[in-house]
Amino acid sequence: MNMAVVGLMVGMALAFAGWFGGFGAFLLVAGLGALGFVAGRFAAGDWEAGDFIRSRSGRGERLGPR
Repeated sequence: MNMAVVGLMVGMALAFAGWFGGFGAFLLVAGLGALGFVAGRFAAGDWEAGDFIRSRSGRGERLGPR
């Protein structure tokens, strides 16, 4: 699916949530969408938890082998 179409669908979902549910529903849909995006990236293998954790030495070395 084209990324423009995905963006259109996300924008429409946020617009409907904002229109019918108010600002609180808008924030809830946006937050859950971001959480789903992050979970999807982890599930697809694009991200690993080690990518966000620095070593104690502070030199930016990875904690383990990839």
